Amino acid sequence: MPIDKTFDHAAIEQALYARWESSGAFKAGRRPNAKPFTIMMPPPNVTGSLHIGHALNHTLQDILARFERMRGRDVLWQPGTDHAGIATQLVVERQLAEQQTSRQKLGRDEFLKRVWDWKKISGDTITNQLRRLGVTCDWSRERFTMDREEGGQMSRAVLKTFVKLYKEGLIYKDTRLVNWDPRLQTSVSELEVENIEVDGNLWHITYPVDGAPETITVATTRPETTLGDTAVAVHPTDARYQHLVGKMVRLPLTGRLIPIVADEYSDPEKGSGAVKITPAHDFNDYEVGRRHGLAAIQILDKQGKICAPAPDAYLGLDRFEARKKIVADLDGIGLLEKVEKVRHAVPHDEKTKTVVIEPFLTEQWYLNAAKLAGPAMEAVRSGQTRFVPDNWEKTYFRWMENILPWCISRQLWWGHQIPAWYGPDSYVFVEETEAQALAAAEKHYGKPVELTRDPDVLDTWFSSGLWPYSTLGWPDETPELKRYYPGDVLVTMFDIIFFWVARMMMFGVNNRGAAPFHTVLIHARVVDEKGQKMSKTRGNVVDPLTLIDQFGTDAVRFSLAMAAAPNKDVRMGPTRVEPLRNFGTKIWNAARFCEMNQCQRVAGYDPARVGEAVNKWIVAEAAQAQARVTQSLESFRFNDAANAAYEFTWNVFCDWYLEFIKPVLNDGTDAAKAETRATAAWTLDQILTMLHPFM
Repeated sequence: MPIDKTFDHAAIEQALYARWESSGAFKAGRRPNAKPFTIMMPPPNVTGSLHIGHALNHTLQDILARFERMRGRDVLWQPGTDHAGIATQLVVERQLAEQQTSRQKLGRDEFLKRVWDWKKISGDTITNQLRRLGVTCDWSRERFTMDREEGGQMSRAVLKTFVKLYKEGLIYKDTRLVNWDPRLQTSVSELEVENIEVDGNLWHITYPVDGAPETITVATTRPETTLGDTAVAVHPTDARYQHLVGKMVRLPLTGRLIPIVADEYSDPEKGSGAVKITPAHDFNDYEVGRRHGLAAIQILDKQGKICAPAPDAYLGLDRFEARKKIVADLDGIGLLEKVEKVRHAVPHDEKTKTVVIEPFLTEQWYLNAAKLAGPAMEAVRSGQTRFVPDNWEKTYFRWMENILPWCISRQLWWGHQIPAWYGPDSYVFVEETEAQALAAAEKHYGKPVELTRDPDVLDTWFSSGLWPYSTLGWPDETPELKRYYPGDVLVTMFDIIFFWVARMMMFGVNNRGAAPFHTVLIHARVVDEKGQKMSKTRGNVVDPLTLIDQFGTDAVRFSLAMAAAPNKDVRMGPTRVEPLRNFGTKIWNAARFCEMNQCQRVAGYDPARVGEAVNKWIVAEAAQAQARVTQSLESFRFNDAANAAYEFTWNVFCDWYLEFIKPVLNDGTDAAKAETRATAAWTLDQILTMLHPFM
């Protein structure tokens, strides 16, 4: 069938992709004797939609997968999605609210059934969008980080790891300060907290020194937390306050006496040089409190309401209502020195950006990550795993060397429920199954007893940390695990080196005795065409699906590849993509020219034996371009590879060679025409081969 006159990406790309997928071309294991090449897809949230960062990340992965597949490797590009504990629970709870019910009214089992029902209907959104991007992962092996039944393989991997680490003494319970979401009433990770600049007030409050005609002034943006103050800190070298260190101040509105302590946390150059210390409601204050043995008085409950031992006048008030009343009361007794307008960062929930996150003192499950970090760092130092670009190794080591205990529990219902059961006296039994816990309890108590399971679930990052081998069948020793682990390349952005990469390294070395990948390829962020960070408030967010609709998948992918230079922001927008649509049209027109001039493949054609000067030239240029593309991809320089392919295709083949051969095709000898037609067809094939990883 003749090539259409006009290139219509919408009529071609998705139909071609569907044929590729149905043919089984993406499947691993089709070359059992070939060397394997493994890429683990960072599992996007099941609640997610394709954004421009996804588009860059998956384009780069796909370039590598296609490139190695073309070189004869047995490629496994492992796809899947993450159960996204907080995000998914939030989506379903919103639906329930619209139906005038709640998870509490439904109960845990019915709520989880509703979540699984939601996933069945809406959980394929992100994977279908990835198909529109043209990714060639092995969809037949798609995995999810949870199983509906706890005995499923992915769940068993999580349970086995938890129990193993607990019995090695690395998982334990502790009461520490965490980021707390008062709406969902759960601890959250730092990645789920977004600091947002807001207009606020800095209230300067006077604290009377007990037994002396002096006062000391502190400033705070959260006056409600004064109810939980247990000290005032001044710098040890601050001459203004040295005579007060060790004395007491009377805490306004409560009447409690609290000490003045000397601590370097206080900055003499900032404000009055004195700071209030509230260990139960501030991370820095918590550390000061530990250094000085201060009490941690909690005056906010899980809902963000004032609780005992705060004065009765404030009990039950929402934290922001209490703030207003406390400020008014302080003013009424003459202890509010002044109010200063400030713009400051306030932590909000990352999903909705509407809930202010509170530091909250609570008992949680923790993992002693420092014990796992050592072997994971050694894997990089020894060269078992490398970072590209290598400057990111410093970031990895800096985080790992300063790693803190990891809070792994969440007060949610959607997620991997912690495999811990409590006896009548609260003694804990940690086992992979309830039957094993009951047996352990009977042995402990000398008789059968009833057990109560811990209601908490694990942080989503716990299960995703097992992704490189849980997707291959672990804890079972499967043929896939033996063949494809460790993997070859992980492609990710720098912002989750700690949250995901480091944890996969720690778990991989601990569970499998080897790091999960040989290379960690870190790509830059995507910014708008002017180089500004994308944000909804700026109105400069680029939707890759809109770009695909306008310019086609190939144009979007190729523009991302051309811009993906190491350690350099990727600028993206319509003016960046449109020229690459024109590039696709250029190739289309070149193919039409070849077809119209009977340039067809010839069996047995040998480019090394051409005689016409113009054909010798294009064969040599094609070889050089192929070498540049190959060398660039082998060194992960996607922009150099894409630009080499672009320059050869547009400048050398289309602009020069096709013009050079027109006289030959019109007036040359029959032999010259035949050789030139065969060479043009062969060169077009080389172009399509070079471009296949990208388009």
